[in-house]
Amino acid sequence: MKTVRIALCQMNPTVGDFSGNVKKIVKFIEDAGAYKPDIIAFPELAVTGYPPEDLLLKPQFIEDNLNALKEIQKKVGDFIVIAGFVDKKDDIYNAAAVIHNKKIVDVYHKIRLPNYGVFDEYRYFQAGTRYPVYEMGDVMFGVTICEDIWYPEGPAAVQALEGAEFIININASPYHMGKSHFREKMLSVRASDSSVIFAYLNTVGGQDELVFDGHSLVVDENGDVIAGAKQFEEDMIVIDLDLDAVFIKRLRDPRRRQQVISLEKGIVERINIDRKIRRSEDQKSEKNLLRFCTSALSHCLEEEVYNALVLGTRDYVLKNGFKKVCIGLSGGIDSSIVAAVAVDAVGKENVTGIFMPSPYTSKESREDVDELSKNLGIKVIEEPISDIFETYLKTLKSELGNLPADATEENLQARTRGNILMAFSNKFGWLVLTTGNKSEMSVGYATLYGDMAGGFAVIKDVPKTLVYGICRWKNMNEGRTIIPERVLCKEPSAELKPDQKDIDTLPPYEVLDPILKAYIEEDKSFDEIINMGCEEECAKKVIKMVDASEYKRRQAPPGIKITPRAFGRDRRFPITNKYKSY
Repeated sequence: MKTVRIALCQMNPTVGDFSGNVKKIVKFIEDAGAYKPDIIAFPELAVTGYPPEDLLLKPQFIEDNLNALKEIQKKVGDFIVIAGFVDKKDDIYNAAAVIHNKKIVDVYHKIRLPNYGVFDEYRYFQAGTRYPVYEMGDVMFGVTICEDIWYPEGPAAVQALEGAEFIININASPYHMGKSHFREKMLSVRASDSSVIFAYLNTVGGQDELVFDGHSLVVDENGDVIAGAKQFEEDMIVIDLDLDAVFIKRLRDPRRRQQVISLEKGIVERINIDRKIRRSEDQKSEKNLLRFCTSALSHCLEEEVYNALVLGTRDYVLKNGFKKVCIGLSGGIDSSIVAAVAVDAVGKENVTGIFMPSPYTSKESREDVDELSKNLGIKVIEEPISDIFETYLKTLKSELGNLPADATEENLQARTRGNILMAFSNKFGWLVLTTGNKSEMSVGYATLYGDMAGGFAVIKDVPKTLVYGICRWKNMNEGRTIIPERVLCKEPSAELKPDQKDIDTLPPYEVLDPILKAYIEEDKSFDEIINMGCEEECAKKVIKMVDASEYKRRQAPPGIKITPRAFGRDRRFPITNKYKSY
């Protein structure tokens, strides 16, 4: 039986932490070595972390990355290691080193460079032009990087036609809702069409606004998932690939004999690696292999998003050197779910809630904050703002006192709270987690330097209706009440004036969120939104609010990308512009 054993190391690197990333890679190599694999693979730009962004414009960064790769080389014995790094030739390349016996036997340069959404790879990298196929005795395989796999006639298809029986595709593929299922379907089609096994290896972890969800997969020549790694966790897959099955599939698939793929300016090369494959019958005495015959995906959207929020928050806090966080608790649903995420991310002992009641804070809100804090086991500090608010009003009375009350007085309360939160942050080194959701950020229903003040916006890209769904899932998943039931039922309110409700300013969130999705994520026109069943005046009001709030969003803290099109890295609109969509 013709087989090859591979180990896919789904790791969580940190951008620019060369010593830490090398240490992690070496530890994975040692752990994988116990299974005697033929090939050990690491994700895209595992040496540098992804995305390095403008660090790539620093020559010293490139040199440090090359020196880190040399440290990894020293640990590679009689097996092959594939690791993502930045190669430097006439230009720099997003590359994969193929290492054997302490030597780099070849370097693959990424051919398809993404330059859309959150990606800016044309800003940094030159595209590769080689389509190498690696030969180890009677075994042939290919290596590709991330975007290369998304094209039906891309590098992987070329390598398969040139005889590669399996292809290792290393990735740093960012998460958004639904992407994992779409990715799995895409890999299934690619593998089946080319009659090749795909070993898809993705990085995991949080990097600023991005979360990488892992979920590495092995898909056989028929398009069936035969192994899958965990989602949102470091993990390792060790599996024997049946290459005889690939040969049989190709014998029975006449399409390959007719297929011709244009290489544009590229060239195909065959690279010999002087190494004998160890057959599985010689490896029976070794450990049971690490493989999971399911996709390891959650089928619950709320669970998936919650796990992404926890991972993104944990990595942002810890990788940036913070140990503790604080949150302004209002008794509302947004601050409640952010507190729950924070507890799961960094531990309840590292989370402090700060309750800042105003003259308009209800008795119910105070009770809900108390219940939430008990359910989560977190400390709450109470800092009333009524006296500070009155001092502001007295100070401004000579200029503003004869004018009717409006949003000015409301925003003074929010900004007072922002100042208090930042005071605790400065004094104790706590990172302030802001609590605004995507629905509010879209229409500017937030106060600059007030409730927008802070270091990280956990649910910035989560629509309000989904926030409710996540809270209900959290209670159900825990088997007890975490988010107080009244928080889930009461009318949303900023409580900045008597009897205030969100619907005084905004459409109900069940109406608002579909309009926002259509306009922001799908770029639908005004007429198309009306044809969805939206009232004309409602749609016009929402679009006006979205367009007028770009200046606010530019000043918001970074937050975790959850939807297919998030503000900032994805959706980049000019603040100053006269274009109207209605």
